[in-house]
Amino acid sequence: MGPRRPASAETFDSSVVFAALGDRTRFDLVSTLSNEGPLSITRLADGFPVTRQAITKHLRVLERAGVVRSVAEGRELVWHVEQRRLAQAKRDLDAIGRQWEGTLQRLKKFVER
Repeated sequence: MGPRRPASAETFDSSVVFAALGDRTRFDLVSTLSNEGPLSITRLADGFPVTRQAITKHLRVLERAGVVRSVAEGRELVWHVEQRRLAQAKRDLDAIGRQWEGTLQRLKKFVER
């Protein structure tokens, strides 16, 4: 195995994203926003079996992780997905996948010798 590299700022940010998405309700909220576009808390909470207050708490966790943001439209907040943050997390997962692939290839070569 190669030397461990210190985590970059982007890697740290992605770990925060993964932690926030580790909760099923938060994952489903991001999925809903990704599929349906920006939504108010009222419209977003319609499909969930928890209170609007609970949805708001979940959205605040996602917001602190940089996964969603809110924009005031009149008296309501409308929630948007932060595509850049999710794209960075995907790039980090892809990099981990490539590292694992390389490790498995080296292991295969070693076993075949």
